[in-house]
Amino acid sequence: MVNDYMTPINIGIVGTGGIGRGLAKLIAGRKDFNISGILTRRAGLIENLGVSQDLVTLNPEKLMETSDVIVVSTGDVIYSTYIIDLAFTYDLPVVTMDADTQVVTGSWLSKRGILTEANGDQPGCLAALHREVAQMGFKPWVYGNIKGFLNTNPSLEDMVYWAQKQGYSLNSVTSFTDGTKLQIEQTLVANYFGLDIAQRGMIGLETNDFEKGAFELGQVAWDRQKVLSDYMISRSSPPGVFITATHQEDLAPELKTYKMGEGPFYLLYKPNHLCFFEIPNTILNLLNQREILIDNGSSPRISVGAIAKKKLKAGSVLDMAIGSMEVRGEAIEIAAHPKHVPIGLMAQAHFRRDVEPGQLITFDDVEIQDSLAYKAWKDTLNANASLGDKVNLS
Repeated sequence: MVNDYMTPINIGIVGTGGIGRGLAKLIAGRKDFNISGILTRRAGLIENLGVSQDLVTLNPEKLMETSDVIVVSTGDVIYSTYIIDLAFTYDLPVVTMDADTQVVTGSWLSKRGILTEANGDQPGCLAALHREVAQMGFKPWVYGNIKGFLNTNPSLEDMVYWAQKQGYSLNSVTSFTDGTKLQIEQTLVANYFGLDIAQRGMIGLETNDFEKGAFELGQVAWDRQKVLSDYMISRSSPPGVFITATHQEDLAPELKTYKMGEGPFYLLYKPNHLCFFEIPNTILNLLNQREILIDNGSSPRISVGAIAKKKLKAGSVLDMAIGSMEVRGEAIEIAAHPKHVPIGLMAQAHFRRDVEPGQLITFDDVEIQDSLAYKAWKDTLNANASLGDKVNLS
């Protein structure tokens, strides 16, 4: 589908958060794109939409009927899974900036239709950087995310302050601060590239020297002979992504000439990630070349479990887990914790028994509401379990 500007691509946007609103404003003036509609669950006027309110709809089917491609960014795994599956019944390809959904149901969804995560967020940026690095002959050892600050149990007062100051939702700011979003992003990277994690929650090296920190993580990976998905915490580093890699020894002098250092480790990085600004290129590559930039893979080995931030009482109900004051997410190996609850599934979760701070929450601890997303997770888990070793989550 090569676009000639005479037949603009009809783009249906799902979500009216910062990504959805930003994308709408970005593409509204382009000749090659047309906004077919913007799906929301919000009642009334959408503030700061930047385009006509007439484009907003509460009807998913109406959006599907008028679109060539759907872009989903809601952060709500249960809702996004339903919408993406619906799009596939209309034979529509889907672009997500929704790693939260990808790491829970993306593997299941990818078997039902054409699905890719977009460039612009850290996983997409790492996938794009990987292509450049691999074409130059580098051998990656660490695929890394860069974070300036982390507090795994921030106060509600601080999160309200920063949400108001930065113009993000309270849940978004909290998930950034407590590391949940980071864990989700690096889990998606791990599953797509078949990477390992060094430990539960990854290493998360704190450093003031970006290059030195990248090389330290590279050494850990080298010593274990495992390619790792991980991250650094560094206030002085660029807010982007990096790959720590090696190269063939006989080209070391040339790499030194090009200011890459002495080796054996080399740092390659993208110093920014521009979120919705980079989505249009993903759309064009998907439609014109059927390019899947990154997804959760067919056989995911890593998930993001829910870790209690405080004591949670039996009988209590958790409205939403990602970005909450009650739980945070950590990357874990599925095989080691087959009964863990993916944090993205914990919407309206009813606690059957008390859970202590720091405890990994399992399906024995909570009752999860039935949904397509829950079914997709169980199907994915059992599809990758050994024969005769199916997991009973009920």
